[in-house]
Amino acid sequence: MMTVNRDRAAEEANRRHWDEIAEVHARTYGLERLLSGGHQLDDIQVSEMGEVRGKTLLHLQCHIGSDTLSWARLGATVTGVDISPVSLRVAAELSARTGLPARFIESPLLDLPGRLSETFDLVYTSIGVLCWLSDLDEWARIIAAHLKPGGVFYMMESHPMLNVFDDEADGLRIRHSYFHRREPHLWPGDWPDYSDPETIVKSGSAEWTWPMADILNALLKAGLTLEFLHEFDEMPWKELPCMVPAERRGWFRLPDGMDLLPLTFSLRAGIPI
Repeated sequence: MMTVNRDRAAEEANRRHWDEIAEVHARTYGLERLLSGGHQLDDIQVSEMGEVRGKTLLHLQCHIGSDTLSWARLGATVTGVDISPVSLRVAAELSARTGLPARFIESPLLDLPGRLSETFDLVYTSIGVLCWLSDLDEWARIIAAHLKPGGVFYMMESHPMLNVFDDEADGLRIRHSYFHRREPHLWPGDWPDYSDPETIVKSGSAEWTWPMADILNALLKAGLTLEFLHEFDEMPWKELPCMVPAERRGWFRLPDGMDLLPLTFSLRAGIPI
């Protein structure tokens, strides 16, 4: 049996953190498009994922379900999983408001094998999720276990390179290691929420850094076959103070002269038939 690197104290701290900010994000995630008949997904993800109509989709770490329900709007039969019961309550309310059917399962990701046995055509993760995982090999095994033969895993995520920079500095100042460490970085509470700077989040959080090699190797070890890896010089939030608006609406990039680094990446991998 493979040993799983599990930090339950960190998981509980993160559950409290996401419970605290879920209702804030219900107000600040710009859900108008979803509520008015559209979806929240950017054109890159929609294009790279491909046709989802009529397919089953499992969304890991789905938070308030806005992306989950966006895939439902595009025709998928969706299941979302998240550790935060408050997030999933908001997701269920959003499902009811939009009339988009969805199933939501409350579970820490590493407990999912004991709570869900189904396989899916597609497994998906949104941006900003890998930092909450203490064991990327187990994450990849869970993805593989829930994919049908011929199924596809797709993700878009902030680029690991971005994690080295000081998000309080005006320029690009290296502050953190690029490489993974077993112990999480503990962030204090009493800090503005990334989606609403007017909201001061009282709870702290625990996060891990994962370099690109760890991400790819975890998926390959789990038996997935890489179809593509793409890197982009823009991202859908202002991670660093020096960032400026990009041409894609709602996205940000580094200013001219500093725009030499990747900010996000996407990948698609499959389970052989």
